[in-house]
Amino acid sequence: MVCATVEIASARRTPTVGVAIARGMFRIVRLAVATIGVFALLTGIASADREDAIAKIKPSVVAIGTLDLTRSPAFSFRGTGFAVGDGKLIATNAHVLPSTLNTERRETLAVALPSATGGAAVSMAAQIVAVDREMDLALLAIDGKPLPAVALAPAGSKVREGQNVLFTGFPIGGVIGIIPATHRAMVSAVTPLAIPRNTAGELDAAAIRRLSATPPTVIQLDGTAYPGNSGSPLYDDTGMVVGVINMVFVKGSRENAISQPSGIGYAIPIQALQDLLAKRPR
Repeated sequence: MVCATVEIASARRTPTVGVAIARGMFRIVRLAVATIGVFALLTGIASADREDAIAKIKPSVVAIGTLDLTRSPAFSFRGTGFAVGDGKLIATNAHVLPSTLNTERRETLAVALPSATGGAAVSMAAQIVAVDREMDLALLAIDGKPLPAVALAPAGSKVREGQNVLFTGFPIGGVIGIIPATHRAMVSAVTPLAIPRNTAGELDAAAIRRLSATPPTVIQLDGTAYPGNSGSPLYDDTGMVVGVINMVFVKGSRENAISQPSGIGYAIPIQALQDLLAKRPR
């Protein structure tokens, strides 16, 4: 009887195998729920950061084109730009600028601001301040009220491979209108702009200059930049601009055989724009 009593009391104190497994599973589920909660929180923070960055950048983004009041539409879209400095300077790609203007029709260089209500864009006259043909960058001065200027990454700063970035501009703006759109990408590589040619026939003057000197670097992205995105600001989740999207200059150097969007985008590092701002006429 004593032994039986001891065995029964011991059984009451010792959990069964099923109870132990249940308790273990409960701990695992609780840990999984906590992990999912942390992940959701971090994802929510990242999403909120992107939303804030886009809202910060969009008021600074403009369309670049020409204005001719005798044609319809009067504004002819050519690319994207963004406000820098005192808000009256616009950064863009040099190839976005028109090679000539029809003076007989009083055609002028202009920037257009998207309407907040989705209506017609507001155009402002612009003048060329400085151009860097080697890096395909240009600065314009606009008339009228200053725009909110973007924050540029400090001189000497560099992007990192794997870094998430955004770019806002007007993809295919001549077709779908002056409506800013934002795309997300990752920095795939930071690579030299010049690449070796197989034959002398493939060399042009620009390629020879780049190969004979230390070639500048460009930012390669895993996101597609479309015609119209040239001149768009490339920025991080804080809204800091780290580069300028470029479709023609870079693709002409690195992807001669590709005539359609390839899923790869390129941007000029912000240091080149910092240098142009420092050298511009005052």
